Amino acid sequence: MLREQYESGASVAELVTTSGLSYGTVLNRLRDAGTIMRTSWQTRRMRDGQARRNLAARLRRLYEQEGATLTELAAAGSVTRRAARRLLIEDGGRPRTTQQTLRIRSAAHTAARKQLAASLRARYEAGATVPELARDCNYSVATVYRLLRQAHTRMRPQHRHGPARAPGKRS
Repeated sequence: MLREQYESGASVAELVTTSGLSYGTVLNRLRDAGTIMRTSWQTRRMRDGQARRNLAARLRRLYEQEGATLTELAAAGSVTRRAARRLLIEDGGRPRTTQQTLRIRSAAHTAARKQLAASLRARYEAGATVPELARDCNYSVATVYRLLRQAHTRMRPQHRHGPARAPGKRS
């Protein structure tokens, strides 16, 4: 992991920051992995070249196609948020507002939730019980009931558990 980040253009100092390891530990791990070390001027030159363009294109793809945030881009590229934003703009991307990102993520979450509700409905209508569905999906019974209601499922009558009532007088 460290070697891949280093070979894609990250400096040792950036690896120290992102990994939380000491400078010496990062150097030792890179050397143990057989990494060919660069000088600082080689790192700067590499950043101005193809590696920088490749990183910028990768970050833009993550940002636009998967709805990643700037913080997630920074982690994926082993750079700061500011550097991730700069790379995104260099590649022709346009930063979103927080609200736009939330809307994108909410839409994706809603679609997945509807798909889950539809699959639960199909299984319920095929004869599965709500407790079985809850156990299989690792959700609570209440959540499964809510998802079934959202899928407009016609519910079966509830069963009365326990001893039957004796026919008798009502008071």
